[in-house]
Amino acid sequence: MKLKSERHGSVVVLELRGKVMGGPDATVFRDELKKHLDDGIRKVVVDLGKVDWMNSSGLGILIGGLTTVKNLSGEMKLARTTDKIQSLLMITKLVQVFDTHDSVESAIASFSE
Repeated sequence: MKLKSERHGSVVVLELRGKVMGGPDATVFRDELKKHLDDGIRKVVVDLGKVDWMNSSGLGILIGGLTTVKNLSGEMKLARTTDKIQSLLMITKLVQVFDTHDSVESAIASFSE
């Protein structure tokens, strides 16, 4: 997994690429998320448009991130979920837990000021 982060005002976009499978990926994601949360960012968008594959551990990374952000009264949204990831969210009923958007722009725009 590769991770790139980009600030858009008060929102950080974490772009994941490749295969998201837990293990070292979880540490990379958690450390990057923590860095932004420590900087006071409370609005997070996870861009999944370039993720080739995700297993249950990858879903666990997203759930852990969501929990961490919510515990700090923040919000985390998913953007550009691929068909494979969307069906994974449907099967696991996590589609009811995550706020998903078709584009990064619509996810950013959906945050309340």
